[in-house]
Amino acid sequence: MPASRYKRILLKLSGEAAMGDEAFGIDPATVARVAGEVKVAHDAGYELCLVIGGGNIFRGIAGSAKGMDRTTADYMGMLATIMNALAMQDALEQLGVDTRVQSAIPMASVCEPYIRRRAERHIEKGRVVIFAAGTGSPFFTTDSGAALRAAEMRCDALFKGTSVDGVYDADPKKIPGAKRYDRVSYSTVLANDLKVMDASAVSLCRDNDIPIVVFNIREPGALAAVLDGSALSTIVTNDAAVKSGERANG
Repeated sequence: MPASRYKRILLKLSGEAAMGDEAFGIDPATVARVAGEVKVAHDAGYELCLVIGGGNIFRGIAGSAKGMDRTTADYMGMLATIMNALAMQDALEQLGVDTRVQSAIPMASVCEPYIRRRAERHIEKGRVVIFAAGTGSPFFTTDSGAALRAAEMRCDALFKGTSVDGVYDADPKKIPGAKRYDRVSYSTVLANDLKVMDASAVSLCRDNDIPIVVFNIREPGALAAVLDGSALSTIVTNDAAVKSGERANG
């Protein structure tokens, strides 16, 4: 794998990426496959940290929509992310990758509390760090938690693994003619409400000049392919970096 211009990367995965073809929960085979891709990147010399959502187990906003107190529902969603983080830690360590889970909600029996300087030290020592429980506060998504940790860890980029191969001007699963962007600015994402990450996460990446790389994590080998430039993806960056206009491909 050729060297990427990014050295330290935060990989954001949705909870759904952990459930594979199952309707709910964690599919060990899928988690093992993703862990294998993380190992390939780690072995190639990239410094990696991860954030995994909890939607495969419980989604706070969905619980709130059904009448639950939003704060309670969000805390339940944070606990779901800890379960996913532990599953990924187990899969990585079975592959020989030294891994630490740090939770924004203290849970000393199962993982470390989030301490920025300790997390940085883990990364410097070659460990993969998985950040769990979002920001530790309700009303924030795991996207916002990922952007926050990427800024705190001084990451070169935030890679978001989704079920599509980039950012589109409409939902490509519903609109066959949707156009895919190769590069797009933060301001266009925010102004057009493109479904990349929530607005607070995009704004935080913009303010800290952290590129967002969107790719399809469901494709085997996708992470390595994106890192070496051979896979489709979209880079969200500042306006000055989007040269010759924003390009969209059909």
